[in-house]
Amino acid sequence: MMEWPDLEELKQVLNLVTPDADNTDWDLTLEPILASAIRKAQHDVGIWDEYEDLPDDALSRAALRMAELMALRPESAAEAEKDPVYRMHLFGHRKRFGIG
Repeated sequence: MMEWPDLEELKQVLNLVTPDADNTDWDLTLEPILASAIRKAQHDVGIWDEYEDLPDDALSRAALRMAELMALRPESAAEAEKDPVYRMHLFGHRKRFGIG
């Protein structure tokens, strides 16, 4: 069973692994970014039940990609629907569709 990405994964993606003993230099900065990215991925899925739904590998990677965009290029995160990597990971997970 997959889980949401953690801070260590995000630090590796951002190349922020530091030589300090506990590697916590960026935690206060990255925790809210990662939490926001997870919520964004859940929102983009649509109907998400925090107690019943669990992410699979692709959805976890979508949240990690969103966190990377939020940390490095916030203007790109605002247009995440156009990011091909984020879209690829989110593909097939939407539960809410527009009726028009």
